[in-house]
Amino acid sequence: MPRRSKSRPQVALLIETSNAYARGLLEGVAAYLREHRSWSIYLSEHGRGESVPAWLRGWKGDGIIARVENADIADAVAGRGLPTVDLSAARLLPRAPCVETDNAAIAKLAAGHLLDRGFRHLGFCGLKDYQWSLARLEHFQQAARDANRDCHVHMVGKRADRAADWMADQQSLARWVRGVPKPVGIMACFDPRGRQLLDVCRSVGIRVPDDVAVVGVDDDALLCELADPPLTSIAPDTHRTGYLAADLLDQMMQGKRTPSDVHLIPPLGIVTRRSSDALAIDDPEVSSALRHIREHACEGVRISDLLRRAPISRRVLEARFKQLLGRSPHKEILRCKIERVKELLRDTELPLKVIARKSGIAHTEYLSVTFKRMTGKTPSEFRRLARDLSAR
Repeated sequence: MPRRSKSRPQVALLIETSNAYARGLLEGVAAYLREHRSWSIYLSEHGRGESVPAWLRGWKGDGIIARVENADIADAVAGRGLPTVDLSAARLLPRAPCVETDNAAIAKLAAGHLLDRGFRHLGFCGLKDYQWSLARLEHFQQAARDANRDCHVHMVGKRADRAADWMADQQSLARWVRGVPKPVGIMACFDPRGRQLLDVCRSVGIRVPDDVAVVGVDDDALLCELADPPLTSIAPDTHRTGYLAADLLDQMMQGKRTPSDVHLIPPLGIVTRRSSDALAIDDPEVSSALRHIREHACEGVRISDLLRRAPISRRVLEARFKQLLGRSPHKEILRCKIERVKELLRDTELPLKVIARKSGIAHTEYLSVTFKRMTGKTPSEFRRLARDLSAR
């Protein structure tokens, strides 16, 4: 039977405080505690993947929430025999429930963002010793295959994400990025790697985003804004991840049966900055039509408007759009309208009827159905998640 504390539960959080993702997890745990009962928290400063903290071996408590990323910590945590929730994709504690970001959804979002901008060549820049990086690589490559695009890969050992080892990796990264066909859209496994890639591009004279567009993961706002140019990044729902982990641990400490399932939390969305703000379309007619769509989609642009700008037939325009973007001009117009809807839901308090009008969509009912079909969320769900992101 799990231990049950008669007084306030004693809970250890083996989560680093040195990066935005981990701090978001801690904020989610704190939100759960504000809404439910309090715990006595033990949280010591340590870096990601470091050795077992000395205090853990003799610690007497009621439960543990941990990012278990090496065998030593896995053995130490398992040896305590306490209710435990894991927050790592490594899955070194297969008997413990795990709450982790959905790496397939993250990779698909990154690939879609780059494909939407017309990149025919894709790349992935990652760390080969982390399971979450390997998972993102696998799903990004699959997205590239599904879109009939090539995918060029650069992977290094785990220590290359630390400042002391940066110089050793810089030359190989520079050789790789020089050698990939341009223009290319690259997903970095997380923001620090994306920032390093931008540094290399700047040092060797590669234009960003015209020759190389870069997308990171974690949306560490400070790190992304300090990058040159500012780094586009995917925002994980760390608040929900930490909150669910706390909920599961609470149930376990109360003696409730909790399966050792893996709970995958989808990302909140992508925050576009200058590192990916480009259109990589070599076809001048399609490029002209695409720019006109993105500038005027919400003003009632029609296919006939595009044909006046491009001296080709409708059939040829349709074929070239599908070849280069994988969708028709009509679907591109609709996609741009939905992007405007997202912007207004995220940045304003306007009611849906007004948002529909400002987005060039005639009826709110059609907007709601189309938005759910294209995003997987209702407009109200999207607005709530956007508010959670802005409050981080």
